[in-house]
Amino acid sequence: MTTNSTNRVEQVAQEDLVMFINACLSCTGQREFYDDAYGQRVSIDFLHDYILGNYRLLYARCLALGINHFNQAQIILKLLASGKNISPEHRQEEGALIAHALKTLPPQRGWGVLQQLRHRRINNRRSRAIARDYLSMRRDVSFDAVKYRPKVRAIASHAHLKLQGELGTFLFRNWKQKTYETQLFEQFRQAHYSAEAIYHLPFTVAEGLAAKHKIPRHVFLTGIQQQMTVGEKLRFQGVAERTNKVEIDLDFGRLPLTKLALYVLSLPWSTRQQQCDIFHQALERSARAVLKKAPLKLGKVAAVLDCSYSSSGSSEKRRRPLGVALASHYLLKAASKSYRDFWTTPVEDALQVSPRGQTDLATPLLAALSSGAELVVIVSDGCENFPPNGAAEVLRVFRTKLDPNRRTSIIHCNPVFNSEDFTLRTLSPTIPTVGLRDAEDLPTMLGFARFAEGSAPLSELEAYLAERVQHLVGAQLLRQEYGCSP
Repeated sequence: MTTNSTNRVEQVAQEDLVMFINACLSCTGQREFYDDAYGQRVSIDFLHDYILGNYRLLYARCLALGINHFNQAQIILKLLASGKNISPEHRQEEGALIAHALKTLPPQRGWGVLQQLRHRRINNRRSRAIARDYLSMRRDVSFDAVKYRPKVRAIASHAHLKLQGELGTFLFRNWKQKTYETQLFEQFRQAHYSAEAIYHLPFTVAEGLAAKHKIPRHVFLTGIQQQMTVGEKLRFQGVAERTNKVEIDLDFGRLPLTKLALYVLSLPWSTRQQQCDIFHQALERSARAVLKKAPLKLGKVAAVLDCSYSSSGSSEKRRRPLGVALASHYLLKAASKSYRDFWTTPVEDALQVSPRGQTDLATPLLAALSSGAELVVIVSDGCENFPPNGAAEVLRVFRTKLDPNRRTSIIHCNPVFNSEDFTLRTLSPTIPTVGLRDAEDLPTMLGFARFAEGSAPLSELEAYLAERVQHLVGAQLLRQEYGCSP
């Protein structure tokens, strides 16, 4: 009886962790096609509190799994807000994981996380040490001080940081002094009086000053492009094309695969058709770049890709599910010896795909299974309605009658979190379902699928997390001391 009880406890823990990791891979607290933002945030916040309260060590180690930025931020904040009674050894590991996660977050998110410490009134010795070390590791603090001035000032004040040189003067003693030795600080001062000086500032700072100087929009966008990030260029590309007064110089080679796919899908059908060769080559190059960082070698692969109307996403995540499907198409094609794609609405060219129609997964799934593929990857939100549960029945018959020995691997990748039951919508209990925020995470998710399937025990999942931690932060970081008492 004791053995059965222990096994059941381990099974529940394994299921809880897999559910949480999947949620952290797909949920961003934003509105989805079927769920509003409030439900998403309430559900994911409950999951964070539940896993933190019951599996704190494993909760912290989820930072090493490549979960999305939104959930990394939540884990960092919740770990720093608690932990009074944890052991020194685990405190050191948590500190190393937090420091590494902050370092790898985009700077606006990293500073935003630290600013949240003030809003949530988290001000213990460990949180101040983390803020201090984050400030010291930034390569260009003066740039951050200009671009994220309110955040940096709030963090420095809250954590009682000692600021070197002119940084403290710029942040707290008003920038209107006569002159600065720090070049960027001086350019920021001059930009309040000279229209020419704004073109040396970060785009988001220069934008407000351009309005103050009443610089025409197209003139400003033409002159400031060298200061714009890739993301900023993407956001203003559509505006520039509509006005026809300015051309944004967008380097496709610098775009991540999923962002590039989303950009292509945002363009009119005629534009995609005219420049299809350029976009094909850019997506293929981006897919190869992903595989250089995370090698993935596959044999005969078939992909079932959902382009039904629900793949249009929401006002906050426009065409996100479809963009993930398109990016996954190029990544799987680049990683496979033999590859075929099957869309819910058949298309001759993947670049011409658009979100339309009902969700018929059964038809393309039948075609994929009959293609003789060794691996079938399904990218869908799991909301099939034409017919309902059609794919589930196909998978049941295939697993029980045609392939009981599981010669064909089948994995369902879901980019959408279901807030109603804290999970991802599954197609069938016979195949694993994993969260997929970006197509770039696909190599990691294919390895994680064995845990989502439920066949791997808790001990194997714990070992997997420990291995990821060691690989991510290394022995040197783990020896660093962040273990001050709150």
